[in-house]
Amino acid sequence: MNATAIAAHTLGTPFDNSYARDLTGLYVPWQPQAAPAPRWLRFNTELARQLGLDAERLSGAEGLAIFSGQTVPEGAQPIAQAYAGHQFGGFSPQLGDGRALLLGEVLDPQGRRHDIAFKGSGPTPFSRGGDGKAAVGPVLREYLISEAMYALGIPTTRTLAAVATGETVRRERPLPGAVLTRTAASHIRVGTFQFFAARQDTDRLQRLAQHVIARHDPDVAEDPVPALALLRRVMDRQAALVARWMGVGFIHGVMNTDNMTLSGETIDYGPCAFMEVHDPDTVFSSIDHHGRYAYGNQPGIAQWNLARLAEALLPLMGTDPDDAVAQATAVVNDYPALYERHWLAELRRKLGLTDLGDDTGDLALANDYLQLLHTWQVDHTLGFRALSATLRGQPEALAARFGTGQTALQAWLVRWQQRLALQTLPATEVANAMDAANPLVIPRNHLVEAALDAATHEGNLQPFEALLAAIVRPFDSTQAGTPWAEPATPGQRAGYHTFCGT
Repeated sequence: MNATAIAAHTLGTPFDNSYARDLTGLYVPWQPQAAPAPRWLRFNTELARQLGLDAERLSGAEGLAIFSGQTVPEGAQPIAQAYAGHQFGGFSPQLGDGRALLLGEVLDPQGRRHDIAFKGSGPTPFSRGGDGKAAVGPVLREYLISEAMYALGIPTTRTLAAVATGETVRRERPLPGAVLTRTAASHIRVGTFQFFAARQDTDRLQRLAQHVIARHDPDVAEDPVPALALLRRVMDRQAALVARWMGVGFIHGVMNTDNMTLSGETIDYGPCAFMEVHDPDTVFSSIDHHGRYAYGNQPGIAQWNLARLAEALLPLMGTDPDDAVAQATAVVNDYPALYERHWLAELRRKLGLTDLGDDTGDLALANDYLQLLHTWQVDHTLGFRALSATLRGQPEALAARFGTGQTALQAWLVRWQQRLALQTLPATEVANAMDAANPLVIPRNHLVEAALDAATHEGNLQPFEALLAAIVRPFDSTQAGTPWAEPATPGQRAGYHTFCGT
């Protein structure tokens, strides 16, 4: 490929790289390593069109060259971003993009800004001795789970492209390499602020805060204390996000502060998984030995992370340190009540309850149902999905999930029906609303592993494609009775662990 052809490569829309332009010194300019023998795993045509990119051209040879690092598209300014972070409670003052590169930013047809970034494109100055590469399995896992989250309506980064590199990466065993292209509203993390706060670099901390406010919350720039207003906004986004995770049984698995975005998007799909049998203590991550990031701990961990963001922002909250601490503490202490409001809204959606504007005991009713799911070892997803059938005069599906717990179930159903009666809505209307809130299909862990194993060890992408086609239609009732809508067997669930893939 000659130099003229390489220079002509674009994404079909111009880059506008505000992070590189505004925040010199907060990153290292870097270049991706070119994949030696790239081949397509998958290109996300739908996402490309939403971004205003030239999907037809990028899905062919030209896109393969770009998304494998063989050529840098015109206008891109590849950079490795600096950040720090608390990992399982321990602070690392320098992490950064050790195997990622931000190519740049594009504006979609609605004028919204999106990062375009590589993951697995080779070592950077932040790699700390790592190879900076990724394997096919983790890349396809991120593609699957992020698209599932998008289909579920949960804020998330997304995958634009997945490309096999034609080289071998060394982990516990040799694996085929791959590189992922990820999009995000931004890749700015709690750990990004921690990086500069740890160095007492108030100037760069201030520039970073101004950049984030201009990008995500421009209206708070006129607030008397913009950093405090930013903290409130981030806290609200994260409370809403974690409530949505909890609603679908999603377990992030590695909620370190470097994996919490200021934009409120889910990011870094490493040892993530969806809970099947409802149990607040569920942990899948192989490295979470003490359950720090268990399903039921996620709301509290979010507050802990937000407290770390508050600490990092303190130098921007005025000249009186005691007053800054008092103000930031008051905001962080509001988190439990804020989260409860988001969680209650999520539970009401799942149970078909409208907000009647008074204390109807909805949270207690919902918590009692969650306890029933736990006590009788009911599948979280189907335990909620089957509720709507009872409103259609078909209680058998739900009853079958509870086994010998029928007496407890029936007692709860009486209370639920009494609460629904206060709304005076037709049962069919309530059932339809519940089906739009409660998925029938999630990425079941045994199906995800089967698809990744086939792609990794056999080069067979058919199971991946079949699973992807199912999970992007999570509420579609026509998928009832298919393998995608059935829980794993006890044997398939036993001892299941996920891994970071780094």
